[in-house]
Order: sequence, then C-alpha cells, then structure tokens
Amino acid sequence: MDSKALQAGLNELLETLKDGQRGYTEALTDVEDPDLKQVFKKYAAQRSEYITELEDQMHKLNLHPQEESSITGTVHRAFINLKGLVTGKDRHSILAECERGEDYAKKAYETAQQLQDVPSELKSLIEKQAAGIKQGHDEIRNLRDAAK
Repeated sequence: MDSKALQAGLNELLETLKDGQRGYTEALTDVEDPDLKQVFKKYAAQRSEYITELEDQMHKLNLHPQEESSITGTVHRAFINLKGLVTGKDRHSILAECERGEDYAKKAYETAQQLQDVPSELKSLIEKQAAGIKQGHDEIRNLRDAAK
C-alpha cells in the first residue's frame, strides 16, 4: 500500500466531508421551510459522523488528517450564502446549489473507491459512506425537482 497516495486520497475525502458539513450548517440559515431545516440538519450530522469515522480509521493506520481547508469548499459555501441572499431564500435555488455540493461529494467517493491496496475495514467504511452520500444526493435532487 502506498501510504502517501492513500493519505492524500483520504484527506481529500475528509475535506469534502467538512465542506459538506459546513455547507449544510450554513444552508440551515438560508431556509425558512421547517422540512428543509430538518433535511439539512440531518446531512450536517451525517457528515460530522463520517468525518469522525474516517479520522478514526486514519489514526488506526497511522495516517494523519491535514488541517488545511479546501478552496473549492470555501467557494461552494460562499455561493450557498450568495444564493440565499440574491434569491430571497428561494427553495429551488438553494436545493440546486446543495445538489451541486452533493455531486462533488459523490465524485470524491468515486475517486476514493479507486484507491489501491486499501485495508478491508477502511474499504468497507468508504463503501458504506458512499452509499449514504448517494442517498443524500438523491433526496436533495428529488426535493429540488419537486420545488420547480
């Protein structure tokens, strides 16, 4: 196993999760619909749980999470805030932006699933989390489509 490549891939996944968690937490302030508040709260908590699980696995493998923040995530969060202000908290626009974030998360998990020589416990965790990310993406997409 190339630990440098594995660490880089896992750090990218962690940053994606952190960006999603912050994005959903901030999106909570942009929505007034109680149902969306609950959905965003659920996915912010999911991302927080996934971060903890992934960091635990990294520590077991003597890999260290990086402390830097991703520029892409910062841009994404800023866009959610901008959307909320510009559109007057428009449900469809906020959900469309959240779906873009979900697309990014799905892609990050697809990339992580391609990492070579991943220990089986970590591989299982990545697959479990990827399924949860896909489910979240589909729920957000369906809510967005219903908001048209």
